[in-house]
Amino acid sequence: MVKRTNKNVRLMIGLIVGIVLLLASMLASVLFGLQSFGLRDLWQAYNQFDGSNEHLIITTTRVPRTLIAVMVGASLAVAGTIMQVLTRNPLASPSLFGINAGASLFVVIALTLWSTTLTLSNLIWFAFAGAAVVACIVYLLGSSRENSLEPTRVALAGASIAAFATSMTSGMMLINKQSLEDALFWMIGSVSGRSMAHFELVFPYIVVGLLGCVLLPKALNVMALGDENARGLGVQLKYVQFLGVVVVILLAGSAVASAGPIAFVGLIVPHLCRAITGNDHRWLLPYCAVVGALLLVTADTLSRFIITGKEIPVGIAMAIIGVPFLVAVARRRGRA
Repeated sequence: MVKRTNKNVRLMIGLIVGIVLLLASMLASVLFGLQSFGLRDLWQAYNQFDGSNEHLIITTTRVPRTLIAVMVGASLAVAGTIMQVLTRNPLASPSLFGINAGASLFVVIALTLWSTTLTLSNLIWFAFAGAAVVACIVYLLGSSRENSLEPTRVALAGASIAAFATSMTSGMMLINKQSLEDALFWMIGSVSGRSMAHFELVFPYIVVGLLGCVLLPKALNVMALGDENARGLGVQLKYVQFLGVVVVILLAGSAVASAGPIAFVGLIVPHLCRAITGNDHRWLLPYCAVVGALLLVTADTLSRFIITGKEIPVGIAMAIIGVPFLVAVARRRGRA
């Protein structure tokens, strides 16, 4: 009992430290970039706004960009954690449900049909719808007769549907050059160019998804022991899996809709956090939310300084970080 209490205290301290680091990274994200500001500028932008270029950049660009990075990073990390338990696949991420491919396909369809009238706000709805539709199809194809997810079926269904959606996306982009240019910008994955209106569009879905996570930790802890053990302990797998899939669609779908398909956050963060918390999802999910947000905000801030005078989309920065990590995890699993 004493050891458990001490562990909980250490984990709580670690979570508080993570939140402090996240707040510091958010402040750095707002202040530093191609044009840097001071704390006084930030204060005056909200308390003595004068319409100057500096104040406009802070209020309409930097702050929304930072908030969206926090939201997207936390959502993808939590969704990735849930996916890895539901599929019993340590390399699973939201893209396994075809969320990225579905969102990309619907975005390209929208750009092809209504390119002259679409705004980014409209595009978010198409992306979210595509993510949800394709994820539901993969869920149905990956479920057994007992309506429980089969990891092998999910992997095959996800790969097949994602390949189909990707092929359709590529074909439509080749046919329509205008959609090619617009879609490529979105598909790289970026949190720049977003406003508070875009944040407010998807924020309610993020909140609902995170509230759904409150119902999952105990069941996920049992499911990590295997389906047979979970059934023996009274867990209704099909209901837990259905709730988990809904949460993943809400979180990952909203994240992809608002920032494009940013890879590796849902893969990297759960592994990093398990090294600290173990497999106790009562701690793992909050840790993933904080660390995921911290990782994406930090990557977005650093991406502004890789090339002098230019900003690299955070999707590219995450790929640079994520590929070596993925190789390391795969090699370690192979040796095991």
